[in-house]
Amino acid sequence: MNMNLVNCLVMILVWHAHAVNGRHANCHFLNELQMAEKECLGMLANELSLNTKGCRGMWDNISCWHHADIGEEVINTCPAALKNLFTKDGIITRNCTTEGWSEVYPSIHSVCFESKPNSTNSKLVFYMVVKTLYTLGHSLSLIALITGSTILLLFRKLHCTRNYIHLNLFFSFILRAIAVLVKDAILFPHENVECTKQVSLIGCKASLIVFNYFIMANFYWLLVEGLYLHTLLMVFSENRHFIIYLLIGWGFPTVFVIPWIICRIYLEDTGCWERNEVPIPWRVIKWPIMASIILNFILFISIIRILVQKLRCPDVGGNDQSQYRRLAKSTLLLIPLLGVHYVVFAYIIDENEEMENYKIFFNLALGSFQGFVVAILYCFLNTEVQSELKRKWRSLRLKRYIGRDCRLHSSSISRNGTDNMAQLHRNSRAQSFQQTETTVV
Repeated sequence: MNMNLVNCLVMILVWHAHAVNGRHANCHFLNELQMAEKECLGMLANELSLNTKGCRGMWDNISCWHHADIGEEVINTCPAALKNLFTKDGIITRNCTTEGWSEVYPSIHSVCFESKPNSTNSKLVFYMVVKTLYTLGHSLSLIALITGSTILLLFRKLHCTRNYIHLNLFFSFILRAIAVLVKDAILFPHENVECTKQVSLIGCKASLIVFNYFIMANFYWLLVEGLYLHTLLMVFSENRHFIIYLLIGWGFPTVFVIPWIICRIYLEDTGCWERNEVPIPWRVIKWPIMASIILNFILFISIIRILVQKLRCPDVGGNDQSQYRRLAKSTLLLIPLLGVHYVVFAYIIDENEEMENYKIFFNLALGSFQGFVVAILYCFLNTEVQSELKRKWRSLRLKRYIGRDCRLHSSSISRNGTDNMAQLHRNSRAQSFQQTETTVV
């Protein structure tokens, strides 16, 4: 098979929500082909000493065909690399004739590739759209979060436990966005990347470790937001045990990432650790994230229940319509802050292709804008932040006007002083002239 055709087809590999490949999608597929070719050539070398007649075995850039006698039919299944790519299996055959090998029949394209003629192109378009959207989402989130974090750090009046938690959540979103953008821009900067120019295996594994840590830290800071808000509503006072939140947000991911590294080393130390064929290492990462999602959903339900009770209290003014409006507003504001939307696809197994596409689009494309939405809602639209920004703006304008008035006043004094000195000088000369006239007379 033509290798250029192989390169065109492999671009439909997917990007998964919480794992990063150490190789570009093309290179991952070509690496599988290289491993299959090496295994095939080793097998053919052993067969050559046993049988030198008939058709010699060959590697045709996609399938391995062992030695055969004239008139013998060799039957193969679809190559493993294509089965992993298309999850489709079939039978392909070749005959050994006096003139050599016959063509593959039925064609490998009709048996091992997608049955729908436009499915490859549609998948390619879908994943390119997803990649474009999550790159845009993480970029916008990065700009908004850095700006919001700077504002929360600069103004002393905004320093409180609530905003400290918001800051750490912002930092976790920032680190997550940087990890995604660096993975896409540096590890494989363009689609035609040369597979021979890969990062070192140690660096590749290190990038995957850091990426998984940032992903998990982001989910646990979302959990911290839920814990803090729920505690605040229950005890009616600001909880000052900030060190506990720090341990949950940054410490818990370390507790799970270290066992994941150990499991990878002893159970699945293959390639760049991007594969998840052994379930135990992946569960060490996936299950804690799923647990944080479901815990935050429980906290979300409890917080809404408390808000409903408070709105029904006789001391709270307003009619039913205004209370429902306030409740709906609070609910919508809490969804991005607590990451409640992740629960929609948290426990869905990727068996149905259509459902898997929905999950990829929802978690990657739309989820990448979560940091941007959180920064807008909890920083730029926050009344305390807006008040501080307005106060600072008024202060700067006042200083500007005072400075301009001082300069105008100084200029006026300087001008008046010069005029007065000239007038005094003229008066002095007139008095001297009069005194001279009197003396002469």
